[in-house]
Amino acid sequence: MNNIVLYQPEIPQNTGNIMRTCVATNSKLHLIKPLGFELDSAHIKRSGVNYIDKLDYTVYENWEDFKSKNPGKYFYFTRYGRKPHTEFNFVPENNEDIYLIFGKESTGIPKEILKDELDKCMRIPMTSNVRALNVSNSVAIAIYEALRQQDYNDLLREEPHKGADYLERDD
Repeated sequence: MNNIVLYQPEIPQNTGNIMRTCVATNSKLHLIKPLGFELDSAHIKRSGVNYIDKLDYTVYENWEDFKSKNPGKYFYFTRYGRKPHTEFNFVPENNEDIYLIFGKESTGIPKEILKDELDKCMRIPMTSNVRALNVSNSVAIAIYEALRQQDYNDLLREEPHKGADYLERDD
């Protein structure tokens, strides 16, 4: 299973967008406290539209709580990563869970966590004109790269509501 991990997220709109992405990609969301908002806030519900009830998520007290409950393969997204995300293999081995980990908007993932995981730290390539991408954009880029490598698992390849032939129809 693919998992999105937000380490101490601060902005409710970003988390709401990520919630929607998790529902769309059948990924589990892990939120590590402290959170910069209340989960039942209007901002989260508005950003997540009406998909929040379909979201699989867990909230953890801290990093140690998260790690103790989630064995698997961890990948860290940081502007300090030395390799691009496309150089990593996101295909699970032996039914191992994959965890894509993103830091809080203001400071990222703490150096104390990253320093022993340098071989699992990656960067989404970009120009020097920006410090970092918005975290919800980074999550979308990362999860879809993982899904591409996994041949999109069981995700739909055709639009389910209007039908695959919608563009060819005259209605």
